[in-house]
Amino acid sequence: MPINLAKNHFLGKEGFERLNCAQSLVYAFKEKFHVDADINLFKQYGGGRAPEGLCGAVYATNYILKKGNMDGKVKDLEKVFLEHASALKCRDIKDAKKLSCLGCVEKCSEFLANTDHVEY
Repeated sequence: MPINLAKNHFLGKEGFERLNCAQSLVYAFKEKFHVDADINLFKQYGGGRAPEGLCGAVYATNYILKKGNMDGKVKDLEKVFLEHASALKCRDIKDAKKLSCLGCVEKCSEFLANTDHVEY
């Protein structure tokens, strides 16, 4: 299941390679959404280093949605994520202390797992 795959890679658990939040999401969901992306390109987006300080998990999820021609789902993701984390930027999420980094990976994974990919 992609949710567990993302979490295991983020934690480096059960023999899985340790990846950052952005890498974990892209790796776990690339097949479901037919995203051909080099996981190493997302190494720079973990730890609050995504553009404009965006959470790396949110950044990767937006990337996956856009590459899957599902741009309309980006606002839905933001709404769901704000309900749980109170922010979209990594620093603000950490300051609010409502969601851990693992929690960000979980929420984004749950969103993607519950999003149907539509072929065009």
